[in-house]
Amino acid sequence: MVQIAYSETQTLNRSLSSVTLTHRLILPVDTNHHGTLYAGSLLRIALEAAYGTAFRFIGQDANLLLRRVLSIECYKPVPQGSMIEIRGTILHVTRAYLVTGLIGTTLTGQKSPWMDGLMGFAQVDDDGRAAEFPSDLDIGTPAAEWRKLHERMKKLLRIRGRNGAD
Repeated sequence: MVQIAYSETQTLNRSLSSVTLTHRLILPVDTNHHGTLYAGSLLRIALEAAYGTAFRFIGQDANLLLRRVLSIECYKPVPQGSMIEIRGTILHVTRAYLVTGLIGTTLTGQKSPWMDGLMGFAQVDDDGRAAEFPSDLDIGTPAAEWRKLHERMKKLLRIRGRNGAD
């Protein structure tokens, strides 16, 4: 039997407050013995959404490497057969490092996001060494829906010794 995973990423308004949407159908291969989204599948799907968000923000000059998963929280079980949507945006940029914020859009019958997360990416050159992003990148102030995640990110960056977390 052939199973087909549906995944789509699109960017809304490639502006300072751009949001990337990633859609995914949760298939049996993505679930655990309870019939809900398996943690390993959640990490894979979240990484794909975060990378897509970062790549779209940087553009064709992107040569990104996952540096760290700062945080990932799963608040609600996601049953097999659900079509999920993950919203992604860039919350922090330095010369060669950025942090992508993710929010799992509320599932049917629920009142709050099912997940959120923060993933950091480094820009590297062809030899794998840190390389600067294009100089014209800027992100501005995050919209209201991103403030809680932005505050968590600033705290985590301070704990891990990253400069420019404010």
